[in-house]
Amino acid sequence: MISFIRGRASDMTETSLVVEASGVGYEIYMTTPDLQRIQIGEEYKVYTYFHVREDAMQLYGFLAKDDLRVYRLLLAVNGVGPKGALGVLSGISADDLRFAVLSDDVKTLSGVPGIGKKTAQKMILELKDKLNLSDAFEEKLAHVQAAAPGNPELQDARKEAAEALTALGYSSTDALRAVRKVDPSLENVEEILREALRNF
Repeated sequence: MISFIRGRASDMTETSLVVEASGVGYEIYMTTPDLQRIQIGEEYKVYTYFHVREDAMQLYGFLAKDDLRVYRLLLAVNGVGPKGALGVLSGISADDLRFAVLSDDVKTLSGVPGIGKKTAQKMILELKDKLNLSDAFEEKLAHVQAAAPGNPELQDARKEAAEALTALGYSSTDALRAVRKVDPSLENVEEILREALRNF
């Protein structure tokens, strides 16, 4: 119903932001990392999810559209509600969440506050088919380029290495897990691939 709100940040609590748009103040529940980036008085575009219950109507919002996409995926997980999904994205980035799910990384997911081992396993089971390794790398690359324009090579090399491993017959889960274990300082595709193969 409300896909985004653009307006001035007029007030903030520990869990929400009030955005003034056209004379109306909208309270939007947001993740801790997003709230930490907000400056009162500045204008922002917040991508929103409108949640309606019998006793309340609430807005949940994100500064990045990709975070909203991942939030919607989390809502589809049995037992994860709007506040729980927001808590997950407060504890782990959308990129890290995707890679954790695709590589069956229960340890990383269960390290998020409020997420136990059983919930982490359920998230992996229910989200894995909805995520794609190539798309995960594309999103990560886009975020790296936005944060540090002009240095996309490293993420590209890791993506190529993972794709090469899947072409060799390894599953995308195993390929991603092997590439993630490679020394972060390696930048050459061949070196990353060689190191990843040692991880099998």
